[in-house]
Amino acid sequence: MTVIKQRSVSNTSAEYLQNAGLSPLMARLFAARGVADVAQVSINLSNLLPPNSLTNNKQMAKLLADAIQANKKLLVIGDYDADGATATAVAVKGLREFGADVGFLVPNRFEYGYGLTPEIVALAATQKPDVIITVDNGIASVDGVAAANALGMQVLITDHHLPGQETPQAACIINPNQHGCSFASKNLAGVGVMFYGLLALRAEFRERGIYAQQPEPNLTELLDLVALGTVADLVKLDENNRILVEQGLRRIRAGACSYGITALLKIAGREPVKATAQDLGFYVGPRLNAAGRLDDMTLGIQCLLAGSEIEAMQIAQQLHSLNLQRRSIEADMQDSANIALDDIEMKGQYSISMFQPDWHQGVIGILASRIKERHHRPVIAFADAGDGLIKGSGRSIPGLHLRDALDLLSKHQPHLILKFGGHAMAAGLTIRGDDFELFKHGFEAVVRSLITEADLESVLEVDGGLTSQDMTLQTAQLLESQVWGQGFAPPLFYDEFEVLSQRVLGEKHLKLTLKPVSNLPASSRSRIEVDAIYFNQTDLPGDRIQAAYQLQTNSYNGAQKVQLNLRFVSA
Repeated sequence: MTVIKQRSVSNTSAEYLQNAGLSPLMARLFAARGVADVAQVSINLSNLLPPNSLTNNKQMAKLLADAIQANKKLLVIGDYDADGATATAVAVKGLREFGADVGFLVPNRFEYGYGLTPEIVALAATQKPDVIITVDNGIASVDGVAAANALGMQVLITDHHLPGQETPQAACIINPNQHGCSFASKNLAGVGVMFYGLLALRAEFRERGIYAQQPEPNLTELLDLVALGTVADLVKLDENNRILVEQGLRRIRAGACSYGITALLKIAGREPVKATAQDLGFYVGPRLNAAGRLDDMTLGIQCLLAGSEIEAMQIAQQLHSLNLQRRSIEADMQDSANIALDDIEMKGQYSISMFQPDWHQGVIGILASRIKERHHRPVIAFADAGDGLIKGSGRSIPGLHLRDALDLLSKHQPHLILKFGGHAMAAGLTIRGDDFELFKHGFEAVVRSLITEADLESVLEVDGGLTSQDMTLQTAQLLESQVWGQGFAPPLFYDEFEVLSQRVLGEKHLKLTLKPVSNLPASSRSRIEVDAIYFNQTDLPGDRIQAAYQLQTNSYNGAQKVQLNLRFVSA
C-alpha cells in the first residue's frame, strides 16, 4: 500500500526565500527541503567547504607533493562502480597535471572482489609503484594495507565509506566519515574526496612556490567527472555536493568537459548542452557502470580518460553494448525473481532474501533495488561466487540501516557472514552457499527487531498541487535546470485530473491527455489540457484520477511541450 504524504513547509523559510527574490513555487519547494537561506542554494565555488577542514588533508597534500617532487611512481587503485571510475579518472588526470608519474589499477569484481585486498596488492606490486593511492575504497582494507607496507609501498587512502572497528595502518587517510573527522559534509562521494585531496595538493605546491614561474593546474576542469560520480553514487546532495554537481553540469553544457562524458551522453540520446543531474544518473551512470558489472571497469575509466572525440565514442559504443546486455540479463533475472516471489505471502515478511545459482554477480544489486521498489522491504539478492560461496547485494528502505543490520546479525551469529560492508541503504556481503537458509531466517529476525510494520508501508512524499500559472513549459524548464537528487528530491506534485484521452503506447506505457480539476480557478480549468505519460503501466485508469507527477519538458519532432510524468495514480 502506498501512503501519500505532503512535505511540510516552513512558512517562515518560504516567506524569507520569496522576499529574497525566489518565486513563490521555488520558495515553497526549497523550504520543504530544509532550505532557510538563499546562501544554501548558492552554487558558487567560493562557497565550497575549505579543503583544510577535511581532516588529514594537509598531511595528505604534503605526502603527495613529496612523492611527486621525488619522481616516485604512483598507482591509483579504484573501485568498479561509477564513483570509483570517476574518482580514478580525477586522480589520474589531476595528479598528471601536477607532473606525477601515475597509473591506475581497478579490481575485476569477479576475480578480486572489492577494495585493496592482499591479492590486489600482489598484482599492484608487479608494476613496482612506490606509492599506492586508493580512491573510493581502502578504509576497511586492514590486511591489504599491511601487505603493501610489508612490500615497502606507501599507502594513501581516500575513501568515504564507513570505517570498521580497526583502522588500516596507512601513511595517511582522508575520509569525511572516519573517526574524529570534523568535515561538515559527511556526504562526499569517493570522487569528491579525491577532488578535495587535489585542492589541498595545489595549495601545498603554492606554499612551496612552484607556481611563481609557471601556471597552476585548473582543477575546475575535473568538475564534470566529480558531478557524474557524485550523482551516480546516490550520495545525499547537501549544499556542498550541489555546488560540485551544478558546477560540473555547467562545464558539460558549455562543452568544456571530458570527451568521455560527452560521448556517453550522445550515445544515450541526450543533448550535452541541456544536461541535467537526472541525465547523469539515469543515462550516463548506468552505461559507465555496465563495464564494472559485466566486464572490467578499466574500459569505463579509459572512456573518461580518452584523449580524443573519436576514441571516446568508440569506447562509449562498447559501454552502450554492455549496458544493453546488462538490461537483458536483468530482465531475465527479474522474471525469475517475480515467479519465486509469487509463491510468498508478502504480508508476513519483513525482508526478502533470494538466491538463484544462474544469477549474474554484477547485476544482483540492480535486481535487489527493483524488488525493493516493488515490495518496499529490505532485499538481499545472492549470486554464485564459486568455491562454495555466494555473494549478496542488498538495498534497504527508510528506517533500516542495512550495514548496521548486517553487523548485528554477524554479532548474533559470528561465523555466518564471511565479510560485509556498505551504507544505510546499500550493502554487500559474502556467505557460504550452504548457509543461505540460515542467513535468510537470521536476517528476517534481525530486521523484525529493528523496524515496525508501519515502516513497511511505502510513503510517497509530494509537494502539493500546481496552479495553472505554474503548469507551464517555462516552469518545467526552471525545475529541470535545478540540481535534484538523493536527499534533495525532485519535486513531485499531486492533483486531481479529468482524463480526456488515454491509450497504450508501444504496448508498455500509458499516454494520456489530462485536464486539472483541482487547485485551479474555475475560470481557467476548461482552458488547461496537458499531455501525460505513465511509464511501464498499461491498465487504463478511468475518467477521473488523482495523480502524483513530475512536471517535465518533452521534445518531439523539434518542438518542446510540457508533460506530466505520472509516478502514482489512484482512481
